[in-house]
Amino acid sequence: MHNKSLKQLSDALQQGKISSVELTRHFLDRIHQHNPDLNAFISVTDELALTQAKAADERLQAKTAGPLTGIPLAHKDIFCTKGVRTSCASKMLDSFIAPYNATVVEKLNDAGMVTLGKTNMDEFAMGSSNETSFYGPVKNPWDTERVPGGSSGGSAAAMAARLAPIATGTDTGGSIRQPSSLCNLTGLKPTYGRISRYGMIAFASSLDQAGPMANSAEDAAWLMNAMSGFDERDSTSVDRDVPDYTATLNDSLNGLTIGLPKEYFGAGLDPQVAQTVESAIKHYESLGATLKEITLPNTSLAIPTYYVVAPAECSSNLSRMDGVRFGHRAEDPKDLMDLYTRSRGEGFGDEVKRRIMIGTYALSAGYYDAYYLKAQQCRRLIRDDFLKAFEDVDVIMGPTAPSPAFRFGEKTDDPVAMYLEDLFTINTNLAGLPGVSIPAGFVNDLPVGLQIIGNYFDEARLLNVAHRYQQETDWHQRTPKAYL
Repeated sequence: MHNKSLKQLSDALQQGKISSVELTRHFLDRIHQHNPDLNAFISVTDELALTQAKAADERLQAKTAGPLTGIPLAHKDIFCTKGVRTSCASKMLDSFIAPYNATVVEKLNDAGMVTLGKTNMDEFAMGSSNETSFYGPVKNPWDTERVPGGSSGGSAAAMAARLAPIATGTDTGGSIRQPSSLCNLTGLKPTYGRISRYGMIAFASSLDQAGPMANSAEDAAWLMNAMSGFDERDSTSVDRDVPDYTATLNDSLNGLTIGLPKEYFGAGLDPQVAQTVESAIKHYESLGATLKEITLPNTSLAIPTYYVVAPAECSSNLSRMDGVRFGHRAEDPKDLMDLYTRSRGEGFGDEVKRRIMIGTYALSAGYYDAYYLKAQQCRRLIRDDFLKAFEDVDVIMGPTAPSPAFRFGEKTDDPVAMYLEDLFTINTNLAGLPGVSIPAGFVNDLPVGLQIIGNYFDEARLLNVAHRYQQETDWHQRTPKAYL
């Protein structure tokens, strides 16, 4: 049952072959069996899940159910969930019970989906390995001595081990696509503004974007249909019609032009990963696509630009966590300054502190023009590179991550090496473009992802391109042996 697609589960529920309560219990049992080893979930919401499942069964019996009614899912612990702890994997919010639902949660609740729990992540979504969580690291089901990627590593591990049929994630610099690559999933980062950020705890507001993490492009399309749309409570939400993402999955790829940026296949890329990705791209020629080498000349600016913009925004967003208005409060403060200093010192982890300090410095008087303004100018150059490329090609392809999953501790002492994990994904966040990572093969029994980048609001084409590949390959159907 845990290896079935969303459509198969939906059909079984609609035809009465299984109830939502039975399906939910199945996944809860798997979570309680495997989560002690994987640490993929911070909170498991048994009582809420069974209550929602019973309500879903009533809708199914009354024939008022939608296609997702009764299907369980896992939420990244960055989405506010009414009555449920929403910690963002930080000691700072360890006791925070959200008083309202994020728009994404609200939409999926309205669709009748069942919340299994909240998944682990890098603290405040800052990290590429899921080693910075206050609740401990998440293990990769393909090799439990290796990281699952970050920051949506809990959702990725839960999906790879089949502890949930689908999950939500967020992507600020690659946090959906990189863990999807390392755990053999299909992860979509939509266009900035396509999905509401209301109720999503902010890391870097101009970069953060929610999206689905799924076992296939078809499953991702199903969830995109429910997650997407304008939200007047989010000033960055785009008021634009939402297509049916499942309707165009089988469109022909004849005439599709694929751009291959030469900057994505050079230094820093594992040779075996390069070979695997190139083999997957070559397959598209047999589907009628044409390959074309392109250049994104400002790619090298992405990492330094991101690590000015993102820390600057996070230093502003997290300033509210001061022990007075929000977050952990130190005991017995001597005065106000002692309260601020110890509350933030005790509540934040090392990576969060590092980024707050970088961001505060970049925004400080006398340095704003030299760092933050310059970074925003570089960001425009990166965006213009993509727009120029899309004059000649329909989609852009390349690796998602420079290497397969690495071992715990391998990069924790070298922040720059860790930041380079997002080398191929950060550009799309800076430009606000959509991108998807799909399973493309294995290197030394570890998954490798192929990244497909599209023009603004071209998610339907990305899912179509991904789906057609998955109709001819079975990489996405493979499951770690211990979790079959």
